[in-house]
Amino acid sequence: MSILEDLKSVKAGGDSILSIGVFDGVHLGHQHLINNLVLQAREDDRYSGIVTFREHPAVTLRSDFEPQYVTTLENRLRLLRELGTNFVVPITFDTELSNLSVVNFLEMLQNHLRMKGLVVGPDFAMGKGREGTIDRLEVLGGEMGFSLTVVENLTLNRDEAVRSTNVRNALMAGDVHTVRSQLGRSYSLTGKVIKGAGRGSQLGFPTANIEVPAELAIPADGIYACYTNLEGQPLMAAVSIGTRPTFKDQGHAIEVFILDYTGALYDRVLTIEFVQRIRGQEKYETVKALQNQVNKDVVRTREILASTAVG
Repeated sequence: MSILEDLKSVKAGGDSILSIGVFDGVHLGHQHLINNLVLQAREDDRYSGIVTFREHPAVTLRSDFEPQYVTTLENRLRLLRELGTNFVVPITFDTELSNLSVVNFLEMLQNHLRMKGLVVGPDFAMGKGREGTIDRLEVLGGEMGFSLTVVENLTLNRDEAVRSTNVRNALMAGDVHTVRSQLGRSYSLTGKVIKGAGRGSQLGFPTANIEVPAELAIPADGIYACYTNLEGQPLMAAVSIGTRPTFKDQGHAIEVFILDYTGALYDRVLTIEFVQRIRGQEKYETVKALQNQVNKDVVRTREILASTAVG
């Protein structure tokens, strides 16, 4: 679908103020920016809208880029809509769009979404070669008749800005506590239960192997205390991510052991919310040693989750 088709698919309803970006993760920094967008639109009696890219621009611009998204597109759109904007427009960042000048891009937004204002962060740039810097947009705003509002980045501890890159780095380190502090919610993965090797049942801890999209960021290998949801009930789960080095199995797996649950799970869709990393992945000399450690992991999972609310 072309950018024109994407933009024509949404009716703004009136003059609008927009924000533009990938917004991967919809973290607290994104929420801070969008809250400012919604507030300004209400004060100016205009519609608030978000233009987001279906895929990261680097997918088109760099042949070596391998995306590691914090959220799926479906979840990203849902989270963006929940922030109270009047409309969200997903557009495809393709070669056509990458070659579009900043002036032509802005004209499209004005023609199809009735844009009268832009709300952006201090590092924002748009148009071919990122020619539409903040300084350039300020000039163009005067010439083309739109306002520009620059919202400073949200910072947490140590004056470090909340960024999607920081979220991904924390996930790679298994630091799901930092991830939660930057997202404002627990990190979660959703996947369909697929057939595994049956190792968990052999150990006395039957697990559900879930398959998630390859382009999603996965927490570092290890054991995690998590929540999952079945029939609307949050259930405790110990989750193993890794390659099962004790058995020398091939491939990477996400295995979910749901505490106090014995029902069938194959082919069902599970969402797991990460609360705390218990330990890293380890190789054990005997199956008995592994069983003893898994028992300890289950006990630790109960201890952690007993005092932790889901979400």
